[in-house]
Amino acid sequence: MRDVERLPVVIVGGGQAGLAVSWHLVREGIDHVVLERDTLVHSWRDQRWDSFCLVTPNWQCRLPGYHYDGADPDGFMVAAEINAWLDGYVASFGPSVREHTAVTSVRPVEGGFDVVAGDATIRAEQVVVATGGYHRPSVPRIAERRPAGLVQLHSSEYRNPAQLPDGPVLVVGTGQSGAQIAEDLFLAGRDVHLAVGQAPRFARRYRGRDVIAWMHDTGHYAKPVTDKPVEERHQDKTNHYVTGRDGGRDIDLRAFARDGLTLHGRLANIADGDFVFAGDLEQNLDAADEVYNGINSLIDEYIAAQGIEAGEPSRYRPVWRPSGYRGSRLPAAELGGIVWATGFTRDYRWLHAGVFDGAGHPQHLRGVTALDGLYFVGLPWLHTWGSGRFAGIETDAAYVADRIREGLGGSLRAAS
Repeated sequence: MRDVERLPVVIVGGGQAGLAVSWHLVREGIDHVVLERDTLVHSWRDQRWDSFCLVTPNWQCRLPGYHYDGADPDGFMVAAEINAWLDGYVASFGPSVREHTAVTSVRPVEGGFDVVAGDATIRAEQVVVATGGYHRPSVPRIAERRPAGLVQLHSSEYRNPAQLPDGPVLVVGTGQSGAQIAEDLFLAGRDVHLAVGQAPRFARRYRGRDVIAWMHDTGHYAKPVTDKPVEERHQDKTNHYVTGRDGGRDIDLRAFARDGLTLHGRLANIADGDFVFAGDLEQNLDAADEVYNGINSLIDEYIAAQGIEAGEPSRYRPVWRPSGYRGSRLPAAELGGIVWATGFTRDYRWLHAGVFDGAGHPQHLRGVTALDGLYFVGLPWLHTWGSGRFAGIETDAAYVADRIREGLGGSLRAAS
């Protein structure tokens, strides 16, 4: 029988969320370990393209005991700057970490949980799941119909335009990754085709300020998920597309089309060697613009209610329309490659605990599950809009750390 190590707390996942909880435990003197399958904050290093930058302003980069204090709070850090900032965070408090240690099983047992990682088993009184909400790259099964030899990448594998062979490139998906990768390819002079889905968008700046700054002031980002209707609390919604590139700007797919990028509707089929697109392009563009204008209208109402002097209000007016578009076909033989910007799926097969709903979402309240000693951090909408981002992790980690300390109260007193 293998030896069993005993620890009060195990944190599974060494991203910013797991590190944020670790910061609190280090400060409280609570013995624990962070188990990381790869290397600390590896997703920022290994799953981002070369021109990647934040889409939220630098001032929102807040981790426990460590806030952005650089010279450009309203700017958007690029990949190298993000990694340097996170390296500084790790160095600031020295978490107890075991890298290249994949957790293959967490199972409730009497007195806590058995955490299996490689050949080792740790008996933990409490476990924090900090693996985020994006685990496995999702490529639709329709990709199996693509002609043999056509190069394909998931957005998590994309680094730069030179990765793809010469010729036109098809990007499928218009969430943040898809829209920004399409722009990256287009700015590099590639012939780009973009399958437009139902992702919403918002303005980078409106009435003299970054839209995120306005929405922060309204209190919108502090509203808890429990204020939303029950049926909307676990919807896997696509993020609004915008960019922080070159100081930040809108991403306007209509402007791309006006300037030569080819827009299509949703990818519906691959048949007879052609990519076949639905006729919903105009509907999807209109819906994204409606969200854009709707957010600006909320800002208008806030400005009026507060009596704030600001720039003049405005509405977005389409700069291009897909006149007469009823769907389209694109011969695969004309393409140099395809990028699937189709998101990620959850994978909790290693977590043997009855805390999931029928769709596989963890059930919790502010990260606290019904199973004593099991917590989640770093999930989108764990508590507020910022929970899956730098903006809200500080608050979420503090709350979970308080619950951990309460749960360990008896054993901590005995140890002292």
